[in-house]
Amino acid sequence: MLRGVLGKTFRLIGYTIQYGCIAHCAFEYVGGVVMCSGPSMEPTIQNSDIVFAENLSRHFYGIQRGDIVIAKSPSDPKSNICKRVIGLEGDKILSNSPSGFFKSHSYVPVGHVWLEGDNLQNSTDSRYYGPVPYGLIRGRIFFKIWPLNDFGFLRDSPNGHRFSDD
Repeated sequence: MLRGVLGKTFRLIGYTIQYGCIAHCAFEYVGGVVMCSGPSMEPTIQNSDIVFAENLSRHFYGIQRGDIVIAKSPSDPKSNICKRVIGLEGDKILSNSPSGFFKSHSYVPVGHVWLEGDNLQNSTDSRYYGPVPYGLIRGRIFFKIWPLNDFGFLRDSPNGHRFSDD
């Protein structure tokens, strides 16, 4: 009887470890559900919207201009940021200061991306902390789950003109 109970207990522990490893790999390498907070991506993503982020793009260098990504914050590594990719390595960026008064040109160095929020007046982004290392990108957001009335693929940037190759 004791042998049967121990056998079942060890089997349960084994299955728990196996499924835990599978879940870890799925969330780390495939994707997961994320809740975005803050006003920086309005109107595309509102505060407390729930989205799906896929992680395969970052592993295969599939991030493109216009993609919305989740990244580790360069100024606070304990938090994540949700921003749109404006420039890739080698791009020349015309950046406005967050106040909008000053304009300057910046080049995105190799291994970095330029990230900005859609709400340019209320976003702490690459205009503040500079180009972001590609390694800080955690995943690409492409689908909104909640609220249900906005369910579906994300719309284009309201600042779409920022992607021109001038």
